[in-house]
Order: sequence, then C-alpha cells, then structure tokens
Amino acid sequence: MLDEIIDITNRIRLTKYRAAKVIFLAGSIVRGEATPFSDLDLVVVYENLPAAFRESFYFGGFPVEAFVHDPETLNYFMTERERPAGVCVMAQMISEGLEVPETSSFSQSLKQLAASVINSRPPALDEEHLRQMRYQITNLIDDIREPRSKAELVATGTALYHALANCYLRANGFWAAKDKSIPRKLKLANPEFGRRFGDDFERLFAGGQTAGVIALAGEILAPVGGFLFDGHRLDAPADNRKPLAQVE
Repeated sequence: MLDEIIDITNRIRLTKYRAAKVIFLAGSIVRGEATPFSDLDLVVVYENLPAAFRESFYFGGFPVEAFVHDPETLNYFMTERERPAGVCVMAQMISEGLEVPETSSFSQSLKQLAASVINSRPPALDEEHLRQMRYQITNLIDDIREPRSKAELVATGTALYHALANCYLRANGFWAAKDKSIPRKLKLANPEFGRRFGDDFERLFAGGQTAGVIALAGEILAPVGGFLFDGHRLDAPADNRKPLAQVE
C-alpha cells in the first residue's frame, strides 16, 4: 500500500509540481493509521515561490491536501505563525514525511529545520492566555453540570474536549493538538492520562455521565489556579467603537 502511495505522490509531482525540489508525504498513511477515506497530506517545496498556498484536489481516486512552500515561507509559517500559537503541524508533517522522489541535501536541511522547531518546544503560556482558558473551561463545565438536553450536553462536551485537552497539553509544556490528533497527542504525552481522558469523555458522550469529566477538569486546572469565574474581566480595545449615524 505504501509503495502505491509513494508512486501516486511521484505522479502528482510530475503532473502538477514538476519544478518542486521535494514533496514530503505525511499524515495517517505514513503512520499506518489510514482509513479508506484518508487523504494524502503533501508538503510541496520549491526552491523559490512568489507566495505559499494550499490546495485540495483528487488524484487517482485519492483526496489530496497540498501545502506548497519554499524554504523561507516554511520557516515563516513554522516559527512565526504556528509556534507562537503552540502548534507544530507543518514541522511535524516534514519531520515524519517521506521524501519524494528521493532524499537530498535540500530535503534533509528542511527536516533539520522542522526538528529544530519541534525540539524548541512551544512558548510558555502567558498569564492572560491561561486565564482565558480557565474561564472558558469553567463556563463549559457549569453548562454540563445540569444540561437541559442530551443535544446541549453533546454540543458542550465537544467544545470541552478540545479546550481541556489543549489546556493540559500547553500547561505541561507540550504542543497543542487539533481535532482527531488530540487522542494521539495525549497518549504520547501521558499514556495513563490519555486513557482516562478518553474513558471519561466516552462516558459523557455515550451515557450522559458528567462526573468523570468534571473531576478531570478540576484535576487539569488545579495546578494552574483552578476554576475561574468570580472577578474575571476582559477589556475591549478603546478603538472598538463606531459612531452612530446622525438622525435628522
């Protein structure tokens, strides 16, 4: 299967990106976690481009997500866009990616850059960002204590799943995770915690049992100041105003 995917990636290179220096084939297919609906995640790197771009298309029956860069745009996205936000998606794709058509000094230099970003670890959470996380989680937890309906519980639980996972990851010095990567990132960070996290949310979504998730939130927030509601304040910028039209 992997040989077939590498061949398709090379055909994509020859058809759409012939002048590219390398394509990194990444994602669930490379990790051996693909499903019949998994797409091909490609980081396509040219020696020089006017601007980076992302495009989606079908090729050979496969959905493809292509992130097209040159070394300078990659450096910008990894260090100036993603790292300050606590994520390393692009660096992870390059680090784990298979080089197509072959390994070269160019591709290896990009892997070294990606490794340096990953190894630098995310910046520490600033106090204001942490307060916003605590406040958001407090409100979501209050909403599941006595939900008005199963639909509201599921909707709130979905938001809470993401918020709690990333509070835990960022507060403990790990990179943040998105969507389906959350369970994998939690288990890599702390296998026992990742298992409990999944079990507690399974009980919430499948059976409407909220006690485990409420306790989990308290455990995650305790080292960073606990739940936060009373006294929280968020100031809007002074220029956030629009004059009213004069009424004759």
